[in-house]
Amino acid sequence: MSSSTVKVFAPATIANLSVGYDVLGLALHQPGDEVILRKNKTGKVTISKISGDEGKLPYDPTKNTVSTVIIDYLKQRNLDFGVDIELNKKMPFGSGLGSSSASAVAGLVAINALADMPWEKKLLLPLAMEGERVACGIAHADNVAPSLLGGVTLIRSYHPLEVIKLPFPEHLHLGLVYPHVNIPTSQARRILPQKVTLKDASVQWGNLGGLVAGFCLKDVELIGNSMNDILIEPVRSLLIPYFDALKNIALHQGALNFGISGSGPTMFILTNDERTSSTIADQIQRYLKERNVNSNTYLSKINPEGALVLS
Repeated sequence: MSSSTVKVFAPATIANLSVGYDVLGLALHQPGDEVILRKNKTGKVTISKISGDEGKLPYDPTKNTVSTVIIDYLKQRNLDFGVDIELNKKMPFGSGLGSSSASAVAGLVAINALADMPWEKKLLLPLAMEGERVACGIAHADNVAPSLLGGVTLIRSYHPLEVIKLPFPEHLHLGLVYPHVNIPTSQARRILPQKVTLKDASVQWGNLGGLVAGFCLKDVELIGNSMNDILIEPVRSLLIPYFDALKNIALHQGALNFGISGSGPTMFILTNDERTSSTIADQIQRYLKERNVNSNTYLSKINPEGALVLS
């Protein structure tokens, strides 16, 4: 094997993109997770260091997302070497930015890089989805697919699994505001409506089709106009303090649109340029702070590459 140590960065993601519940996502440049793997002679997978997790993540390799996907990879490839894992969490937990997905993807890309004949990235996707099952009980791909593959991804089908990378306008920019409120993914899913009217479904389908068409045509006006979620956002926004006021700020300051990242509470601001994203994110952060809600902000274009081997 050509290397005994590898370092990988896997990016955070925005899942759903408002109207694409469980089927759309995009990759960011920041924040994200970093994994360092070192081969060992014991033949076992171990975790020696976890940083940035505030002591929340287990060191037991059978219970940690990053180690479980590595163990599965080694079994599927019939590889007999062991690795020691260092996980550096560089993004918040429970933020709606795909924290567990980034860890799983970083671990898989890292172990794949240590293998003699690495798999193509797309072959790692089912394993990454199983990492999501360990983390939250559901093997969905709307976070792991963009984190792994980069860009904007559409899950056309889960059975069989079919993921399509969509083109997108390269100049699009995103501002992210993560308010320090706790919204467990399980709660954010539990409150969703289990039945919708045919009329509402028709509106949502039109917007989803419009959004996909907007990316393919690189039509930013169509993209912004299509991010009108009438099924999920009206319910989940109730869990986020001052959401309606924040959305009004964003839209009045020139955002193409404003929505919830994944299950929240992070909110994304879609704009044509970094300056507009930064200005709006700062205004929203200030608005929240005046109401005793602390927050973090991030700025990023769409990341076309996804997970990256750093060294």
